[in-house]
Amino acid sequence: MNIKRKNLRIIPFFLLGLLYSCSPTVKVTNDYDHGVNFSEFKTFTIYDLRAQEGQVNQLNVDRVAKAIRAEMTAKGFTETTSNPDLKVNAVSILKNKTQVTANSNYYGYGGMYRPYGYWGGGGMMSGSTTFNTYDYVDGSLIIDIVSTKTDKLVWQGIGNAEIDSKPDNPEEFIKGAIKKILEGFPPGLAKK
Repeated sequence: MNIKRKNLRIIPFFLLGLLYSCSPTVKVTNDYDHGVNFSEFKTFTIYDLRAQEGQVNQLNVDRVAKAIRAEMTAKGFTETTSNPDLKVNAVSILKNKTQVTANSNYYGYGGMYRPYGYWGGGGMMSGSTTFNTYDYVDGSLIIDIVSTKTDKLVWQGIGNAEIDSKPDNPEEFIKGAIKKILEGFPPGLAKK
């Protein structure tokens, strides 16, 4: 199996998903610094989101930034470029993968199997196995949130999906995926 690993890319896999995915299921995990008091953070800025030649176009970069802004603002944070409490960045890891499945069919006649062993005369058994391959992109979006005071990562959310075709509505797909990833931020926030 030939697995091709792409380098870390600025801008989420969701952007590639815009090209390759209808509605992938996004699986989300997150982690955070348990010693940080997240109620101290009030402001944020988005940094280092940019288009990459041959990977992501500026329309999709703008969609990601817009979705992150909307989620952070809905959580009560204020965007500022002047001394923000938090910096938010999105990074993607993309891997081309191939899944192989095997389907075996057995058929025949004669003999019987009993709990104490095979009983019966001769018989004939035959079977066939069919192999199918499925190519897809395994994409992970990582949203890092860094404290500007300590310059350390305080929260990280990771969304993962198999991307196999273009979504019908890229803006809604990106918005929904980022909402799902940021659902766990800040830690302890009651779910609505």
